[in-house]
Amino acid sequence: MFNDIGALELVTLVVLAVLIFGPDKLPKVIQDVSRFIRKIREFSDSAKQDIRAELGPDFKDFEFEDLNPKTFIRKQLTENEDLAEIRSSLDLRKELNEVADTVKDGGSTAAVDAPQSGAPQVAGPDLTKKPAVEPARFDVDAT
Repeated sequence: MFNDIGALELVTLVVLAVLIFGPDKLPKVIQDVSRFIRKIREFSDSAKQDIRAELGPDFKDFEFEDLNPKTFIRKQLTENEDLAEIRSSLDLRKELNEVADTVKDGGSTAAVDAPQSGAPQVAGPDLTKKPAVEPARFDVDAT
C-alpha cells in the first residue's frame, strides 16, 4: 500500500501530522485511524467471503485480483498455450528495430525484405533521403 512513498515524503507526513494535531492528540489520532483501517479490512474480507459463498463451488479458485484487466490479460497470455505461441511469434521490438535499421540504411534492404504477395511492386521515391535542390537562377538584364 505504501510501497511508493519515499523517506522524504514519510518525514513530511509525520511533521505535518505533528503540526496539525499536536503532540498531545497525535497518539489518539493514530489509534483511531488504525482502528478505522482494521474495520475496513474486516468488512472487505467478509464481503469477499460472502461473494465466494454465493458463487458456489465452481468458483472456489476465484481471486478478486483477476478482475483487474491487466492481471486478467497477463494470466490469459501465460496460461493459454495457443496465445503464448502467438505472443512468441509476434516480437514487436524486433520488427521495430528492423524498420529502424531499414530507414537508417536508406531503404537499400527494403526490396530484399519486401513480402512476396504476388502484387506488383511499385518503386516510389526514396523518402529517407533529402531531395537535391538546385539553386534558383535569375536572368538579369544588364540594360
